[in-house]
Amino acid sequence: MKNLLFFFLLIVFTYSCKKGTGNFVLKGKVSDLTFNIGLDGAEMKIYKVPIGTTSEQLIETITLSSDGNYNVSFPREKMEKYIVKIAKPNYFSIEESIFYSELSIENDNLHNFSTEAKSWAAIRIVNTTPAATDHLRFIKQAGYQGCAECCPIAEQNIFGAVDTTFYCINKGNTVYSIYYWILNTSNQGLKEVTTVPFDTTEILLTY
Repeated sequence: MKNLLFFFLLIVFTYSCKKGTGNFVLKGKVSDLTFNIGLDGAEMKIYKVPIGTTSEQLIETITLSSDGNYNVSFPREKMEKYIVKIAKPNYFSIEESIFYSELSIENDNLHNFSTEAKSWAAIRIVNTTPAATDHLRFIKQAGYQGCAECCPIAEQNIFGAVDTTFYCINKGNTVYSIYYWILNTSNQGLKEVTTVPFDTTEILLTY
């Protein structure tokens, strides 16, 4: 009986020690959706955030290989969450939180990420025969939106003489377009381009 009790306590002790130690393994692929390849050369950083704080503490930094695959191991600690940040010049950055409760120590934790190349639309507007009463109105129809660098989606109004250019960020190889009206005239229509990755593509509107 004593031997049985000792064996039971040994199992409990061993299991308890195992639960408090070990590493989390995070693996997966980071994809470049613009060119349908792995995001070669991007920098991935993993942070831990202690319970009850907003402090981000860096625990790992890796550089992605040509296939975009990653496999990183870090000590199992009871945190509120872990944050993955991925960045590469001229690509939209990735930031994703992974909560402690979502992670397993028994199995690899699979997390795939994706991003796209940046591009820009240069909206050039020129009034070739200006008058003080001229009124141009335009509104974005298609293109990337909701980011800090994005151009507004609300109607824009321009009066009188104008020769100006607005630069609007977009996802590479996708359409950017505006619809315009010259008020009190029949001049209206759609202007669109497919923006080139890493470059600026012009939308020219003259009236």
